[in-house]
Amino acid sequence: MTEKQFWEFMEKAWAKARVSQLSGTMDSDDPGIERTGAYLSGHALLPQDYDRTPKEIIAGMANLLFQDEVTNKAKEAILIILAHQSSKPALNVLKEYCLKPDKGLECFADMALSECEMWNE
Repeated sequence: MTEKQFWEFMEKAWAKARVSQLSGTMDSDDPGIERTGAYLSGHALLPQDYDRTPKEIIAGMANLLFQDEVTNKAKEAILIILAHQSSKPALNVLKEYCLKPDKGLECFADMALSECEMWNE
């Protein structure tokens, strides 16, 4: 899967529907609160049927996380989707990615891993 194919998949999924979200803003000088707000806002990227994403698509997304040329925006969307998978492969990918996340995605990756661990309990 390429980044272009990823976004094409997402646009088709969004055309069906997105997960309903409660919206708000976080205004703080605390960088940790700002990063948490960015992660929570990232949930707007979840398609309605994220839990029915085919395993081969999840695997393709996972591979994109480890490619340097893929944008952080795409990686954020992938992290959000992987965070909501109740599967050991998704959990293992997030654990591996958290060992060496891209610059600027460290907290985003940690929160995704924590959320995925919750879904996999």
